[in-house]
Amino acid sequence: MRLLIVEDDAQLGEALAAGLRQVGHTVDWFRDGAQADAALDATDYDALVLDLGLPGADGMEWLRRWRGKRNLALPVLILTARDGVEQRIAGLDAGADDYLIKPISIDELAARLRALLRRATGRTQEVWTHGALSYEPATRQVLWRGAPVRLTGRELTLLEVLLMHPQRVLSKAQLREKLYDWDDAGPESNALEVHVHNLRRKIHPGVVRTLHGVGYALGAAESLT
Repeated sequence: MRLLIVEDDAQLGEALAAGLRQVGHTVDWFRDGAQADAALDATDYDALVLDLGLPGADGMEWLRRWRGKRNLALPVLILTARDGVEQRIAGLDAGADDYLIKPISIDELAARLRALLRRATGRTQEVWTHGALSYEPATRQVLWRGAPVRLTGRELTLLEVLLMHPQRVLSKAQLREKLYDWDDAGPESNALEVHVHNLRRKIHPGVVRTLHGVGYALGAAESLT
C-alpha cells in the first residue's frame, strides 16, 4: 500500500513512517497540509494518515478541502490527541473513515489501514485467493498450491498491488509509484521487470501478464491452478 502520512511531530512522524515501512508499506511523510496537498497532486495514494494538530490550517480544515474541492476519495484515518467525543464526531463528519487516538500502536494502525483497504477495494476476506494462489495481508504470507512462497518485500508489494486490482491493467509508471516512495534514491531502470520475472519464477509463469506497450496485469485465475 502507498501511504501518505501528515504529522508535524518529527519524532512521531519518523516512527510512523519507519514502522509502516517495516510491515511492507511504501510511505511518504510530510509535516504540513500544504506539502501533503502537493503530494496528492503528484501521487496516487491508497490511504492517508492525518494528524489534526498541524501548523497553519489544521488537519480538519485540510480534510474538508480535500473531500470538498478536490473530491478526494481515498480512505483517511485521523490520528490525534483530541479524544473528546465531539472531536471524533466532527472528524468523521468532515470525511474521515477512521479515528485513532494517540499514543498509538503501529500494529493497531497497520490493522486499521488494512481494514480500510479491504472496504475500499471490496476485498473483505482475511485471505485473498486467485486460482491456486492465496495471500494473507495481515501476515503477508503467500501460498501457491498450499505451499509457502518466499518473496522479497518489493515482490510482495507488487503481488499485493496486482491482487488489489485483479481486473486492471497497470502501467509501469503506476506500479513503480506503488513500489518506491519519494525517499528512494531511484530504482534501477529494469527493477520492475526483475520483480515481475521473480514472481513468475517463484510462483507461476502466468501469475503476471505483460501487455506490451501498456503494462502488466494479474494472470487469469483459471490459468493459475
